[in-house]
Amino acid sequence: MDQTINQEYSLRPIELKYNLQVKKLIVDVMTTFGCVGSGYSSSDPELDDMYNAYAGSLSAFFVVVDSKDIVMGCGGIAPLIGSDTDICELRKMYFYPEIRGLGLGSRLMAICLSEAKKYGFKKCYIETIADMDKARILYEKSGFTSIPESLGATGHTGCDNYMIKNL
Repeated sequence: MDQTINQEYSLRPIELKYNLQVKKLIVDVMTTFGCVGSGYSSSDPELDDMYNAYAGSLSAFFVVVDSKDIVMGCGGIAPLIGSDTDICELRKMYFYPEIRGLGLGSRLMAICLSEAKKYGFKKCYIETIADMDKARILYEKSGFTSIPESLGATGHTGCDNYMIKNL
């Protein structure tokens, strides 16, 4: 699946060659929100090899690349660790500021949720922080609702907003 969104951007499954760019994107974005260190996705061990981290069954990870093959956004789904087997997690959905507001997040969200349904998940969970207000707006527009506590065992203790969606 390689979707050309417009002349500038394409959405495609992650490839090994994108590992370093994806890690840089996630760390860069999380750093701008002060989300560095233990308890945040910017410190997850899987950042060193995102391609293989999502190569297993019931997982999918995508990148948004520009016309020069530079990763400008990313996101994926995988089973929610430490939870019911019918719940997946929307993971590591980040975009550089210059492409936010172009509808790419909605496009990527739709693909991730479609994959989750294809894999048989009944619910999708997401964690975020209050300061990521544009992300939360996207999640709400996509049908996610707030829940009072975290689910599973993500290790993201720095997050303070939890949402879920029935698929």
